[in-house]
Amino acid sequence: MANASVKAPAPPHMRARVHGIDDRSSIVLKTISYIFVSVFSILCLVPFWLLVVASFTAESEIIVSGYAFWPDTISGRAYEILFLSPKKIIGSYVVTIILTAVGTFVGLICTAMTGYALQRPDFVYRNRISLYIYFTTLFSGGVVPFYLLIVVGFGWKDNYLSILVPTILSSWNIILMKNFTRSIPHSITESALIDGANDFVIFLKIILPMSAPSLATVGLFIALGYWNEWYNAMLFLTQKTTYKPLQLFLYEIINKAAALRDSAAQANVPPQDLPGESLKMATAVVATGPIVLVYPFIQRYFIKGITIGAVKG
Repeated sequence: MANASVKAPAPPHMRARVHGIDDRSSIVLKTISYIFVSVFSILCLVPFWLLVVASFTAESEIIVSGYAFWPDTISGRAYEILFLSPKKIIGSYVVTIILTAVGTFVGLICTAMTGYALQRPDFVYRNRISLYIYFTTLFSGGVVPFYLLIVVGFGWKDNYLSILVPTILSSWNIILMKNFTRSIPHSITESALIDGANDFVIFLKIILPMSAPSLATVGLFIALGYWNEWYNAMLFLTQKTTYKPLQLFLYEIINKAAALRDSAAQANVPPQDLPGESLKMATAVVATGPIVLVYPFIQRYFIKGITIGAVKG
């Protein structure tokens, strides 16, 4: 006897109607999502647009009318002051690019090796070393011991190594890489060991290729750290250093311009003749332009790497 509780299949016209409703709902949802993302993206671009426009706005207009989406008077006075010494700013760019490239490469290799070793189950001291690394995120020795270590201990006064070496390893980046590489099954490492591969072969030929998203994420963090570095340069580089990192060079230009404005105010010179706010915006454009152009090329790896770290943390 047939089971009376079994429902008969819906007629074809009913299934088509339900399918059509689902398709329309999906289209409406996608349309709303695209509109929301588009509006949000435009809103995120507004500050950058104001930044660029303000850098080309006359100082007198900023003083009178404030910032605008399009200036009434276009002026390149701020960029003229920035590039009064083109040799120095180009030299600063070269120094910053070399420090960023070398520091990112070395820091990425050291961070990846450390993170990979700390997540291996067969590494006996991984928990103790992880605790030591985590402890440094809570407490630091301070500026004075750090200065004495670099200047007296290593003798790196007026030496680019004082900028390169301290930024190579970061506790936060090591923790990120440890969580990233934890997503790689340890059985792969064990299989490679059985096949006769040593630890360096496993790391170079297996772990690194499988860690491309995490490497891109951590590499971007390290590169941004070197690109925006100015504090260590201010501490350890004096006027004897011909070419300073870009951020410190621009910082000194802003300070000199502010000092000139104060002197001009005492001499009753109109302040709009010396750019202040527009100069700050121009330095921001010069400093952030190259790194903004690099980001789209590693964006997909960056987003994937952040997702892995969030899931496996």
